[in-house]
Amino acid sequence: MPTITLPGADGRLARFTTSAPRGYPDAAPGPFSRIAYAAAHVVADPLSTLDPWVGSAVDWDATLDGRRRLWRLGLGVAEAMDTAQRGMGLDWPTSLELIRRSIDASKDHPGARVVSGCGTDHLVPGERLTVADVIEAYEHQAEAIEGLGGRLIVMASRALAECARSPDQYGLVYDRLLSQVREPVILHWLGDMFDPALAGYWGHDALDEAMDVAVEVINRNAAKIDGVKVSLLDKDREIAMRRRLAPGVRMYTGDDFDFAELIAGDAHGHSDALLGIFDAIAPAASAALGALARGDVAAFHAILGPTVPLSRHVFGAPTRFYKTGLVFLAWLNGLQSHFVMVGGQQSARSVVHLAELFRLADGAGLLSDPGLACARMRAFLVTQGIDT
Repeated sequence: MPTITLPGADGRLARFTTSAPRGYPDAAPGPFSRIAYAAAHVVADPLSTLDPWVGSAVDWDATLDGRRRLWRLGLGVAEAMDTAQRGMGLDWPTSLELIRRSIDASKDHPGARVVSGCGTDHLVPGERLTVADVIEAYEHQAEAIEGLGGRLIVMASRALAECARSPDQYGLVYDRLLSQVREPVILHWLGDMFDPALAGYWGHDALDEAMDVAVEVINRNAAKIDGVKVSLLDKDREIAMRRRLAPGVRMYTGDDFDFAELIAGDAHGHSDALLGIFDAIAPAASAALGALARGDVAAFHAILGPTVPLSRHVFGAPTRFYKTGLVFLAWLNGLQSHFVMVGGQQSARSVVHLAELFRLADGAGLLSDPGLACARMRAFLVTQGIDT
């Protein structure tokens, strides 16, 4: 197998020999017993003349190819979410165009699922915003997405976190929006480890008190809610919340640290999935979910188990920079031709971090062509002053 010299956390270089890839199928083995969405990344246009810090330039063909791959593997697409750098390079007009193109592309894949991020990110940061402004912003995006035939993921709002003065004001916003939606939505509670601007969401800094508010809002609007995606990286709180949800309301795990355990579930229930890491480990996720559907729980864990250390590394603090790892792995695997990101976010992780990502991806059998991965890793290392 190919070998490569990689830097380590101790600052030293060491030889690393790659392993044979696992050879996962490139299509779903059959229907799943869990609903599973991958929050998909966008591929930047490396030849755009836009400066990446001030504009969004997307390679639409490569981006949509990534969505088609996910659908073939039986995964749904959670579109224009934080994984697509929403709020970290991808603006609302570009997000809406992405949603439109993804919905159109899904029509060529019978049964393909697409849910799309609805937020308030077109509001100008720093303005003196009110709760009424937040409601209007949510309504604006919801109308635009539903006008394209899309279903909504109601994303947590930075603007609401900034202007709300009580838990009741959160309830007012969500009650108002949910009373208008055409189809049941997914609510997204994103923790401040993913976005520091969302600290104190639901009107409380303490997570248990915040959860009380969220559960109350969800359960009184249960007829309009398909499920809730919780991204707190706290499996015990997710399980506790899952058991409190009204009948028919799904828990979509957003826990990229303990997703395997949460999806497998326990005697009291399980979580479905809406995960950024599924963008990177899609072949393994598809194979594992197929095994679970066949009742082979041991195979499910045998497949997903080695991906958990990779995911914990990709989503390590500062968690909000996880997108860099997802795009880097896509490049290593030949799923895109370059390592350039919207907003210039390819610079958000260190060379040591990305070298460890390489090792962990190899350990999970997720370097589909180790020779290509080594060649691209060497090219990257040269740009970092490591030429061996």
